[in-house]
Amino acid sequence: MRLPIRLLAPLLLAAGPLLTGCGGPEPLPEVAPAPRPTSAQPSAPAPSSAAPSTARPSSAGPSGPAVAAASLGGRGTACPLPVSFSLPKDWKPNAIELPTDPDLADLARRGPAVMRCEIDAKPAGLIGFLRVWTLEKGAARPSARAALEAFVKGDETSSAVSYRETRAGTLPAVEATYTVRSALFDEDKEERAFAVTTPEGVVVVDLGGTDTAEHREMLPAYELARTTLKAL
Repeated sequence: MRLPIRLLAPLLLAAGPLLTGCGGPEPLPEVAPAPRPTSAQPSAPAPSSAAPSTARPSSAGPSGPAVAAASLGGRGTACPLPVSFSLPKDWKPNAIELPTDPDLADLARRGPAVMRCEIDAKPAGLIGFLRVWTLEKGAARPSARAALEAFVKGDETSSAVSYRETRAGTLPAVEATYTVRSALFDEDKEERAFAVTTPEGVVVVDLGGTDTAEHREMLPAYELARTTLKAL
């Protein structure tokens, strides 16, 4: 009996899988259609497997304003001073007593100034110091500008000095930016300092560091001290 074509078609389709198992040609693999393009958008960059660089560029600048975490200079603080100012977190101040040994005492002098307080940045992860200096007792009382000039010249390697009028808190101040020669690395490095006149005489605050990059990393602490300074 001859079946109509409309009845044979479903039977042939159903027999397809069986026919391929009997030596017939294997079906071609299915190919997924490519997605249709949508509106053009920038593709996200592929994640990099390389570890982030920890190198600090030599022109590294301040990391942002420092947040005050402590006050220094007033009664009951680590360093009794003619001024007070704020410090960032983890900067550790230490009062400096002038040694009786003349050779050691020279290490705490610079020009007409004597170191009174040294604030260590190492607990905060930096290598350097913020230092506070006053003029020796009995010395003449020069202007803040004259005292700062003598302080800068107290380092015989100082050069490229620039002075400017500024303010420290509400007090008139003069600031110097300059370079000194690093004996450790045999290269020039940046330093800066400011001076103010108080009822007890001129006070100088300076910032150093192992190199220029380290110095610039510590500038927020220096600026915090300058902008919050008060005469006591």
